[in-house]
Amino acid sequence: MKTPYKNIYAVLKMNRFIVLAVIICATLSSFFSVWMAYNINKKALNSAFAINTDGSIIPLKLIAQKENFKVEALAHLELFHTYFYNIDASNYERNLEKALWLGNSSVDNLYRQKKADGVYNRLLQYSLVQKVLSIDSQIEEQNGKYAFRAVTVFEINRGSIVDTYELVSTGNLITVDRNFPNNPHGLLITNYFENTLKKLNDES
Repeated sequence: MKTPYKNIYAVLKMNRFIVLAVIICATLSSFFSVWMAYNINKKALNSAFAINTDGSIIPLKLIAQKENFKVEALAHLELFHTYFYNIDASNYERNLEKALWLGNSSVDNLYRQKKADGVYNRLLQYSLVQKVLSIDSQIEEQNGKYAFRAVTVFEINRGSIVDTYELVSTGNLITVDRNFPNNPHGLLITNYFENTLKKLNDES
């Protein structure tokens, strides 16, 4: 008697062959994936570190973060010193308000001291123009903390007389939440202090 179905043993044999083929392919694929992951990890380990000058190992990611921090820190310092010292009768209130966002109470205390000493009143009374000519900042890391020293050269235009001054200031930098547009770099100046102020030109 003939049956319309194929031999059951032939069907089972074919199914077993397909299952074995799938298992073998899956196993080979898994081994290949593991081998690729191992090679990628090995290459990453060999290229993810740099040697410091003292022979210690530094992750490149950390180096990149520090380089990015330095770029933003220098930009932050330039922005602050420009706002705080590049002032005249028409913009000093606006600029000083922006500068106060970039520093903590040490900056605010200095501002209040200058205000009490009549610095800004003289600015208005004599229509003085204080213009920043250059800002040279240096940043140093000390035990995970960042200290800076900035040399700001600015001139005060009194009409027929123009005097040029060099101000050396120091302080520290800490990271805070970014606040656009008030504090775009997410840094805050602390312990700000005007160390020295000297006149560069004796004649106008």
